[in-house]
Amino acid sequence: MCESLRLAGKIVSASIDRVADRWYASIVVDTIASFLPPAENQGAVGVDFGVTALATLSTGEIVVGPKALRTLLARVKRLARSLSRKVKGSRNYAKAKNKLARLHARIADIRRDGLHKLTTSITCRFHIIGIEDLNVKGMLGNRRLARSIADMGFGELRRQLEYKAEWRGGQVVVVDRWYPSSKTCSCCGHRLDTLDLQVRQWRCPHCGALHDRDVNAATNLRNMAVSSTVAACGGEGAGLAGEAQGETGPSEAGIQQQS
Repeated sequence: MCESLRLAGKIVSASIDRVADRWYASIVVDTIASFLPPAENQGAVGVDFGVTALATLSTGEIVVGPKALRTLLARVKRLARSLSRKVKGSRNYAKAKNKLARLHARIADIRRDGLHKLTTSITCRFHIIGIEDLNVKGMLGNRRLARSIADMGFGELRRQLEYKAEWRGGQVVVVDRWYPSSKTCSCCGHRLDTLDLQVRQWRCPHCGALHDRDVNAATNLRNMAVSSTVAACGGEGAGLAGEAQGETGPSEAGIQQQS
């Protein structure tokens, strides 16, 4: 190792990986964890994942996401066709294979960069983060949306939120996937019987509040996160959490496929 380590400590192990035509060395160091500055005091936030927009926050912020695969899909198809026409084992086959591998690595890097920027921004600002327990594996069973869902990287987004929040002393509250966050009015708690996927805005028949579907879902996730946190501390406010445990309606994970 020619350069100095970023962390002071004893080197435990190292592993070498190859991605496309690049080599990476991962070094494990036994050290005392250096905690990052705590998150800003901006309270709690709900984050609703979707396909049209990667994340919608209860504050009204909308993050579209890079959509790297969708942007570079035409190039991927072209290189894949070029590879299929080459003779296996030939030099041209190896060159075409490396080109395709480099493009896939670039797509993964773009997606990872976008997720890191989003999760760092959220965990730096909020102490409590409410998200939904999406059934990503089940969502990928939808052949019409599987590519778009995989392009978003919901699983990696949740993973980054959880460990980055822990670094800054925050908490990620995962709301049950059966909780109807889109169909519940965030103002009065009224719950609709049905809500079609094409409906992006709806008005509560009980209190008359006009809701954006995704912002309303994110607001409900924030309320659930706050309620669960207060209940865990021994205080009152477990009403919403109790309702979520008793809910047996359709999974909001499926609903968010076109959100």
